[in-house]
Amino acid sequence: MPPSIPDKMKAAALDQFGGPEVLGIKTVSVPTCGDDELLVRVEAAGIGAWDFMEREGQMAGFVEGGPRFPYVPGTDGAGEVVAVGKAVQDFKEGDRVYGTAFNSAKGGFYAQYTVVKARQAARIPKGLKIEQAAALAADGITALQGLEDHLQLKAGQRLIIFGASGGVGHLALQFAKRLGAKVLAVASGEDGVELARRLGADAVVEGRQGDVDKACREFAPNGLDAALVLASGDTCEAALKHLRKEGRIAHPNGVMPPPKGPEGVKLITYDGNAHPEVLQRLNNLVEAGPFHLEIGRIYAMEEAAKAQQEVLKHHLGKFAMRIN
Repeated sequence: MPPSIPDKMKAAALDQFGGPEVLGIKTVSVPTCGDDELLVRVEAAGIGAWDFMEREGQMAGFVEGGPRFPYVPGTDGAGEVVAVGKAVQDFKEGDRVYGTAFNSAKGGFYAQYTVVKARQAARIPKGLKIEQAAALAADGITALQGLEDHLQLKAGQRLIIFGASGGVGHLALQFAKRLGAKVLAVASGEDGVELARRLGADAVVEGRQGDVDKACREFAPNGLDAALVLASGDTCEAALKHLRKEGRIAHPNGVMPPPKGPEGVKLITYDGNAHPEVLQRLNNLVEAGPFHLEIGRIYAMEEAAKAQQEVLKHHLGKFAMRIN
């Protein structure tokens, strides 16, 4: 290793799967950079609402070769490239990148250094602060693929987004408007309603207290074309009845309970998958501006366990963690 890259680093890591108490600051080895990978000095990490599942071991089966301890979680983040694998052509040392290392055998972004596959990283788009870039990859990809690849949203179509003030939802709202759709945002809390309005939703309703049924009738008297479901429940089920025949409903894996659509409506369950083309599309949409990534709160690495608990409560946008 070059002298600028240490052998050891600090990480918020765990020695066994379990509750928040297993996550603490540990000294671990800096991961080695493979031929198709980048070694990144991490400046900030995203906090996912699913991170507790990783900490509890619910995702251990997805880790290639099985999990190794100390285990470093953290799906996405951003920082500076400090080493480049010999098969990588599109990046160089010094590039500032964001990306995803979901269930990586070499560890995630809750650390001073992490390794990412070059195909799962991209240069930070212009106009984003480092904490915003750190929180972009997983949620941004999930939002964009839901709209473009699965719902195949077209200009002029009428879309309802459930969970429009959350991490994926507030990005999906902006991308849907860029794609020319009309958007009914179902948001959480008065602060969520205000955020959805500010981001350009054509109509907004509060998901728990508001009259979602009435909002659907007024917004799409001839029926909704599509729904992106990021938060489910009884209100959601009632609103989905307003989809027209041949309408489409998409939701990422992990939305509970999974939504059910009326007869004749296509229901799509999907995962967000990082690859160069979707990251380029994401960057193009972000840089087309104006674009806002809402960071609800920023934590220190020492607060990782607290962040994983608080991200499960009401908040806007995405949480981030400062690393270096």
